[in-house]
Amino acid sequence: MSTVSEPDGVEAALARLKDLHPKVIDLSLGRIRTLLDKLGNPERRLPPVLHVAGTNGKGSVVATTRAIAEAAGLRVHVYTSPHLVRFNERIRLAGSLIADAHLVALIDEVVAVNGDDPITFFEVTTAAAFKAFADVPADLAIVEVGLGGRFDATNVIPKPAACAITPVSLDHKEYLGEDVAGIAAEKAGILKREVPAVIGPQLDCSAAAIRRIAREARAPLHMIDQDWTICRQTDDRGADYLVYRDTLERFDLPMPGLPGAHQIQNAGVAVALLRHQDEVVVPAAAYRAGLEWVRWPARLQRLTQGSLREVLPEAATLWLDGGHNEAAGQVLRRHFSSLDPDRDAFFLVVGMMKGKEHADFLGAFSGLAEQCLTVPIPGQENTMRAGELAGIASAAGYPAQPAASVRSALKRLGDACPPGKRPVVLITGSLYLAGEVLRENGTPPV
Repeated sequence: MSTVSEPDGVEAALARLKDLHPKVIDLSLGRIRTLLDKLGNPERRLPPVLHVAGTNGKGSVVATTRAIAEAAGLRVHVYTSPHLVRFNERIRLAGSLIADAHLVALIDEVVAVNGDDPITFFEVTTAAAFKAFADVPADLAIVEVGLGGRFDATNVIPKPAACAITPVSLDHKEYLGEDVAGIAAEKAGILKREVPAVIGPQLDCSAAAIRRIAREARAPLHMIDQDWTICRQTDDRGADYLVYRDTLERFDLPMPGLPGAHQIQNAGVAVALLRHQDEVVVPAAAYRAGLEWVRWPARLQRLTQGSLREVLPEAATLWLDGGHNEAAGQVLRRHFSSLDPDRDAFFLVVGMMKGKEHADFLGAFSGLAEQCLTVPIPGQENTMRAGELAGIASAAGYPAQPAASVRSALKRLGDACPPGKRPVVLITGSLYLAGEVLRENGTPPV
């Protein structure tokens, strides 16, 4: 029988949890419902919840929604996954990352209450987050789906204030299905009766699947380009801004603080999500302030300082992004296609996990990357071998070689840059790799 231990650090608590319940993916709601019932059903005592699913952009939508809500003076809980450097990043209580002692006590309590019943790592941590959210006062909770939607452990909230589905693409096919329409249907499983749902850009097949599930669930949909729109405009002085419209109002907004053209649509989902719920009040000024100061690590994050940045020449720019599927690759390609080939030399450092669409992701950079160095992801048993990954990159049409580490890759790329050109380096391929980069660079999320 499991026993409660004395708090002795988050890593030790997580190690005990993994020993008891290996970190496997087994999508089901029965186990967590039983566990939450033993805990007194904290999922029924949460502040108003915004539930966010999708393939690409979920984290950015969550971060932008949180920034806007906090700019409105609201106390906001946030649950996301995975973390980058510290597990505490997954649970934000009323604006701050959960404290170590609180997290350890929660994990131990949940494990003890669960006893010897079958459970997964993610189910335990989700139950712990919901227990914390129920115990600590807040005005709003933003909950990101872990994987899929219909059978994800977060999908036990009886009636969220609103839901959102960001763009759906192929990912986790071994769990969610082999086609985009099927994956979209799984993600639309979060939709609830009479709960408004904001839908971001979708392929025709995924939009049709979402509409079908919404009809069955009797969930009202608010679709981009039909019920709400967001677009970039340029004023008389040449400055860009955003125009948001829905059935009630039109207003101007600043460009989002997150870089990349794709963040315009993510910002629109966040704005629409808050505008289509009626549990909390968000003034217009909060939308503007939140968009300006939102930050989200490892999503087109420019690293301007740190031990890894110092490896590159002063004229270089270093970017970090955790993208790992074809849609993410195309977003990154569009962003870096604006580089001046006469002045900039674009390089990739890539590490990926097994089971991903390696060729589709790497193929997005064909004709753009001058060279790619592939690396293993430290501490991950399921990391793709650097040599094998280099072969896939080479087949995509650009030179690629394996490197022992990110640090050695950066050193080699800095030395390889043609004279007179500025190195532009993107480290990408995995959020696990991004977390290791932020850790080694000395710039963890806060």
